[in-house]
Amino acid sequence: MNIFTSKLLAWYAQHKRDLPWRHTKDPYTIWLSEVILQQTRVAQGLPYFNRFLKRFPTVKDLANANEDEVLKLWQGLGYYSRARNLHKAAKEVTQQHNGIFPSSLKELLTLPGVGPYTASAIASFCYEAPVAVVDGNVYRVLARYFDVEIPINHPKGIRYFQELAQSLIDVDKPSVYNQAIMEFGALHCTPKQPLCTSCPLENLCQSRANNTIALRPQKIKSKAVKNRFFHYLIPFDNRQNTLLNRREGKDIWHGLYEFPLLEADCMLTEKALKLHPNLPSWAAAASWTRFEDEVMTHKLSHQTLHTHFWILEDVKIKLPTPWTDVQNFGVPRLIERFLQKFNR
Repeated sequence: MNIFTSKLLAWYAQHKRDLPWRHTKDPYTIWLSEVILQQTRVAQGLPYFNRFLKRFPTVKDLANANEDEVLKLWQGLGYYSRARNLHKAAKEVTQQHNGIFPSSLKELLTLPGVGPYTASAIASFCYEAPVAVVDGNVYRVLARYFDVEIPINHPKGIRYFQELAQSLIDVDKPSVYNQAIMEFGALHCTPKQPLCTSCPLENLCQSRANNTIALRPQKIKSKAVKNRFFHYLIPFDNRQNTLLNRREGKDIWHGLYEFPLLEADCMLTEKALKLHPNLPSWAAAASWTRFEDEVMTHKLSHQTLHTHFWILEDVKIKLPTPWTDVQNFGVPRLIERFLQKFNR
């Protein structure tokens, strides 16, 4: 065993967190935790993991749920394609594999939403397959320890780090090694203010020696952020019913529900909105009030949404959804934030 791996395993034995998915080899439980924790901190993801496991204790239970229920339970985590793929993969495991997760890396990679990282995690954590897991924490630890300049979001970098990680794995304890290096990146070799002075690898860390800690890992700059301008109409009829629409197509939030939306090239006044070509026929004669003067902003990975919410009262048609039922629909975080303020 190389010195990097031996020191890492010694650190992990002393510092690892007591997390529920570390007490099982059940592939369903581990798969669920890994999908939830993609691009999500443990503190944020743990309550979702507990709720999902309580509501869907087996993969068959998840497969038999409807998509709206899955998306509602996922509400607030973002990256909703993860939830849709979670549901699709559960159906595939149930229907094509009799409810038993595949054990080989090749078969795991055929499941919807399961990429190299998740497949490697399941294979090593559940079946002790000697395959290295490479996530953001692993990239950071390896890039710093070996002072690697190759960008981690370039195909060359992805290949390089996968091979490097594989060369370091403890083939006798692959599950422990993979969890150790990810835990070390999460708790010790953190993105900002890493604990270098108490690091067991400090004397061997090449970035520490070269004073390049803050520069590792390297990334190619992502594309520019797109600004979008949303105007949500919140209609009420005289029975205090409202209207929600299910988002379809390939845009953001597919499958979630929202109020009628008018999108424009900028923030519009009430007068300008009433001239919008997509204004519903029932909206023009309603009584309009803007909810808060301040524009609500919501940041996605490559988009920033600038939003006003307009309360439309005395709509002259019968609307289908009682206001008290809105809480039962899966909505984007942006809508959830509005509802939290509005219902105070």
